[in-house]
Amino acid sequence: MLVDALHTELARQGHPDARPMHGFALQALGPDGATAAELGRRLGVSKQAAGKTVDALERLGYLERVTDAHDARRRVARRTERGVDLLRRSARIFDELRADWARTIGPGRLDELEDDLRRVTPADVWRIDVPGWFGAP
Repeated sequence: MLVDALHTELARQGHPDARPMHGFALQALGPDGATAAELGRRLGVSKQAAGKTVDALERLGYLERVTDAHDARRRVARRTERGVDLLRRSARIFDELRADWARTIGPGRLDELEDDLRRVTPADVWRIDVPGWFGAP
């Protein structure tokens, strides 16, 4: 429900092709970008799956492939302004939806719910859902 509402609003705001995996991948790239192999490790998927995701995000204009400044043999995928815009809008929309939940069930209960969810989530998961994941523009 939350993810559906987020993507409905993203579509309304100019990102109709955005999918949940796109947001995860764009976050996992980090502010400096990553190769497909690095992205695959960060997401816990194969290099081939990461490569397909990079291809799709490049077609949609959310990322670009560039030559690594430190190693000309490496191609790095990095966010475009459109990709950064998607992440910023996603964060803003998520905050609005979370505020709606807090108004509905109360801020204390929402905090407890989030604490409960953290307790049942493995501690060693790479965190791509924390504020500030996309860094400064």
